[in-house]
Amino acid sequence: MAADRVVIAVKMSNDIVTARQAGRELAEELGFTLTDRTMISTAISEVARNITSYAGSGEIRLQVAERDGRRALVVQAKDQGPGIIDIPRAMEDGYSTGRGLGLGLPGAKRLMDGMSIESAPNEGTLVDMWKWVPQGA
Repeated sequence: MAADRVVIAVKMSNDIVTARQAGRELAEELGFTLTDRTMISTAISEVARNITSYAGSGEIRLQVAERDGRRALVVQAKDQGPGIIDIPRAMEDGYSTGRGLGLGLPGAKRLMDGMSIESAPNEGTLVDMWKWVPQGA
C-alpha cells in the first residue's frame, strides 16, 4: 500500500471527488470487488458532502486499521462544525436539518460494515466507518 494513512482536506465540492477517488484507489489496492469499491466511494461522498453542507470544512482520513479484531479500510470524516445534536434521529432515513433527503448518514451506514459517530454541539463531528478487508487480500 502506498501510504498507511491518507488525509484529504474537504472545503469545496471538488474535494468530495478527490476523497472519493482516493478511497476507491485504496480499496482497489486492498483487493475489494468493484461493487465494494463503489459502495465505499459512495459512502465517502455522503460524509464528505455533509462536511461541505453543514460544517464548511473538515477532512476525510483513509487508513487500514483494526476494527472488532479484523483488518478494515477505515474512513473517518472529521469537522469542527455545529455538531449533530440528536445522533439517533440523524440516523433515521428521511431526517434532515438541511435541504437534503436525509439519506446521507443512514445510507453511508448501510454501505459500510460498521459506523460510529461522535459529536457535540459546536464541537464538530467525527464519523468513523469501515469495511472489512477481503480475506486473502
